[in-house]
Amino acid sequence: MDNKQIFFQSSLPRAGSTLLQNIMGQNPDFYVTPTSGVLELVYAARKNYVESPEFKAQDPETMKKAFNGFCYHGVTGFFDAITDKKYVLDKSRGWGYYQRFLNSFYPDPKIICMLRDPVDILTSMEKKFRQGLDTHDDMVNSAELKGITTESRIDIWVASVPIGLAMERLYQIVKQGDDKNMLFVKFERLTNNPSQELSRIYKYLGVPEWKHDFANIEQITHEDDSVYGKYGDHIIKNKLVPSRSDAMTVLGPDVCNWIRNRYAWFYDYFKYR
Repeated sequence: MDNKQIFFQSSLPRAGSTLLQNIMGQNPDFYVTPTSGVLELVYAARKNYVESPEFKAQDPETMKKAFNGFCYHGVTGFFDAITDKKYVLDKSRGWGYYQRFLNSFYPDPKIICMLRDPVDILTSMEKKFRQGLDTHDDMVNSAELKGITTESRIDIWVASVPIGLAMERLYQIVKQGDDKNMLFVKFERLTNNPSQELSRIYKYLGVPEWKHDFANIEQITHEDDSVYGKYGDHIIKNKLVPSRSDAMTVLGPDVCNWIRNRYAWFYDYFKYR
């Protein structure tokens, strides 16, 4: 069996998670995943473990030890079957929120979380919506006056998957102190000073640094975006350029201020003001 280390990425939507995967994938020692379903495998197993009478009827400590072993070898075996590389970076939005579960079978996990100004996250969503005005979108319901204006679409996104759920999970991570175990990387800093941010990442992971080429980033993760719909854009640009916000033009000042007030905790805690 390979002796590889598995690291985890659990980022906000529209915050550069796919970009980071492909940058890290330049390092020949790293196997990087697209959006992964590994968490879903062990999460579903946990439900059966908790609810099945066969496990309830046996010694709980023995079963807990056995289940943790099942999860550990399930996750490590998944990657042993597909790569011989020393390191794996598995991407799933849920790892941060479920890190206590992860820690129960994979102790002291290293979890990276990409952040981005919520105003720009929602600007990205609105731009994707406008790019698809020639197609049907279920969020728009003219009879019920839903999803017609930018403001009403923002209301929907902050109260649903993926934006609303991701922000609620991040809030809870901070509230219960689990953020202390994670590394937060701002999309804005990654695109403006990538070498510095990659050094932070390598130091956190505890592995040797690699010299990356930010002007020629090959897309090595591939996903069928039709599965996720028009908001699931996982195609990257092959050259890293500094991020520039166009939120004021796309959303307008009133909507931008509403978002900042809605997520005041985020702006204060992560020093985005």
